[in-house]
Amino acid sequence: MLNAAARAQTLINDLLSFSRVATQAKPFTATDLAEVMAGVLSDLEVRIEQTGATIEVDPLSTIDADPMQIRQVFQNLLSNALKFHKPEVAPRIEVRVQHYSVEDKTFCELRVVDNGIGFDNKYSDRIFQPFQRLHSRETYEGSGIGLAICRKVIRRHGGTLRVESKPGEGTCFIATLPVHHAGDRDHGSEE
Repeated sequence: MLNAAARAQTLINDLLSFSRVATQAKPFTATDLAEVMAGVLSDLEVRIEQTGATIEVDPLSTIDADPMQIRQVFQNLLSNALKFHKPEVAPRIEVRVQHYSVEDKTFCELRVVDNGIGFDNKYSDRIFQPFQRLHSRETYEGSGIGLAICRKVIRRHGGTLRVESKPGEGTCFIATLPVHHAGDRDHGSEE
């Protein structure tokens, strides 16, 4: 009964986080992604040490964003990479960055690449739906809402989030975000 109550509380908290992406959004400000990533890596320090993970991060830039929401995205993506590692294999995670322009708009593409268990790419859209899980709760903890939050946050920022994966070969999450928002940093307070 205690375990069921704890799962219910986690689920309620995750649902609140999902709904707050829009309702408690903050205006976009100049956000140093390197600083955000450093905070996330500090938060995950114990888990990184427990798993023996190595994490390599390209130099990150500054973009217009809601720093708390971007932190939530980094936290979820890195936590998943640490969680879904192969048994007896230390996680190796790379955060790759590329900038490009399309019609006078500059984008920052972030790739979070791991050497984990991976999954069949036919599930690539399903994993972004709330409560969708590819593994049982007994095998891997979680409510199945973290990636739905990530996609909602990235869309709020005018970007896209997609995934590429193969069973046994790891996973690559690709977030593409505009660097600037048409001279209006307050734009982000809207859904």
